[in-house]
Amino acid sequence: MSAARRCPALLVAAPASGQGKTTVTAALARLHTRLGRRVRVFKCGPDFLDPQIHAVASGAPVYNVDLGMCGEADIAARLYAAAGEADLILVEGVMGLYDGAPSGADIACRFGIPVMAVIDARAMAQTFGAIAHGLATFRAGLPFAGVLANHVGSERHADILRAALPDGMRWFGAVLRDAEAALPERYLGLMQAAEIDDLGTRLDRMADSLARTGAAELPAAVEFPSAPAEALPPLLAGRRIAIARDAAYGFIYPANVDTLRGLGAELAFFSPLAADPLPACDAVWLPGGYPELHGAALAANTGFWSALRAHADAGRPLLAECGGMMSLFDAVVDKAGAEHRFGGLLPGRAVMQKRLAALGMQEAELPEGRLSGHTFHYSKSETPLAPLLRARRPDGGEGEAIYRRASVTASYVHFYFPSNPVAVARLFGAG
Repeated sequence: MSAARRCPALLVAAPASGQGKTTVTAALARLHTRLGRRVRVFKCGPDFLDPQIHAVASGAPVYNVDLGMCGEADIAARLYAAAGEADLILVEGVMGLYDGAPSGADIACRFGIPVMAVIDARAMAQTFGAIAHGLATFRAGLPFAGVLANHVGSERHADILRAALPDGMRWFGAVLRDAEAALPERYLGLMQAAEIDDLGTRLDRMADSLARTGAAELPAAVEFPSAPAEALPPLLAGRRIAIARDAAYGFIYPANVDTLRGLGAELAFFSPLAADPLPACDAVWLPGGYPELHGAALAANTGFWSALRAHADAGRPLLAECGGMMSLFDAVVDKAGAEHRFGGLLPGRAVMQKRLAALGMQEAELPEGRLSGHTFHYSKSETPLAPLLRARRPDGGEGEAIYRRASVTASYVHFYFPSNPVAVARLFGAG
């Protein structure tokens, strides 16, 4: 049996969303990478956007760790693998430290990763200490490392915040307000990394700010027990899967790509937005993203939609998730109310809403097997098509509709392929 591995590690948490976890995690990754260290970053929860930023900051793929969607064994194997190649492991939390079931605190406690709390100190003085105390003591046994003050107004402000901390609590430093380093956002969260032209400059600016806090010092080493990943059966050997990947279809877990490759598939990436033709393939994966932001350009790519219809008519598998499913309807109505003609593989249309339409973990008992995943979207589908089945929420309630039309499987659910690689292989045509 392989031996345990030790590696410095830190979980970056906060009392709530919007405190600056992503900015600080990315800045830490950039700072330590600039110092010549190998940094591996993970993201709690099912997020697609924050990991894109961290991948640029660290120069390595970023994997999700969520006890509900991924499972404990999957997380343990990924952390163990990272500990064997990294000088530092960073885990960005999700929402507030204790929010959700399971939460970021559950990850910290299960894997013994010290927690650094990032607290937005705007319009705050001594109450900073009360919040820090609450985060540190709310759950017995939490490996709490200390706090970092974010969006601080001045050195004097930082002194007040530091003085308010309970005795013995570590002060990681203060980051002053810097609007030019902020990461731009839209309704699903941060903008995709490839859409931020000056991302490298912003990351360096943030890293410079952190360097002044003493953040270049490595945190304590954590022991990660042996948990080697299991080899996958080559169920997709000899099969070629075409995967859309661009600004319109960018919601792709690196773990999903690894799973397909581990199953033996050959992958062919292409961009419908750039008017790429559909590659010669045995199956297609049309992932989620922002097709509604590129309605005119995608609607104009009639050759792609014709090829996709021919692919489906030939009985070859097509998996479409969230934005991918939206694109298969006859039309997509964007936030401005403009209607764009899309794939026409499914009857009906997807209509963007002003408010969030659905959010949360999902589990689907497909004919091919059970798969876990999550849903997060601002559109609603209007279709006469009856669902094959509905996913279930963790509380047992009814989840998203999953449609099946011949060889096409479509849903708002973003599936996490490592949750059942055999089922995934069957979805993509394995015998």
